[in-house]
Amino acid sequence: MKIKRFRFIIGGSILLLVLIYLIYTGMEGTMRYYMTVSELMAKGNSVYGEKVNLGGRVVKGSIEWDKLKLKLKFSITDGKKSLPVIYKGVIPDAFKNGASVVAEGTYSPRGFFRAAALLAKCPSKYLSAIPEKKK
Repeated sequence: MKIKRFRFIIGGSILLLVLIYLIYTGMEGTMRYYMTVSELMAKGNSVYGEKVNLGGRVVKGSIEWDKLKLKLKFSITDGKKSLPVIYKGVIPDAFKNGASVVAEGTYSPRGFFRAAALLAKCPSKYLSAIPEKKK
């Protein structure tokens, strides 16, 4: 009886550890830290050329899109500082003025951020689905 209970406890512990490991490794890829524009600029030349994630909002009126070359230029801000971003590729559907974005790429010594990937979300899109209260 004690041997069966011992095997059950050992087997259950192993399954629990495997489950925890799988959850951790699965979440590790989605949990990415991103710097704000102010944090990136404060690091200066120590991050030039290193792959980083930069988060912020698209500065209104800063979007320049070349459809033929698939080249996008815009500025990103954290509310304190802003930085020009250059991206080549398909633009996410939610990308627009004021949208929250995370750009993956490198910071250039010439004062701009070269994005290799661009993720965007717009909270107002989801808020507009909430019905307004009648007065």
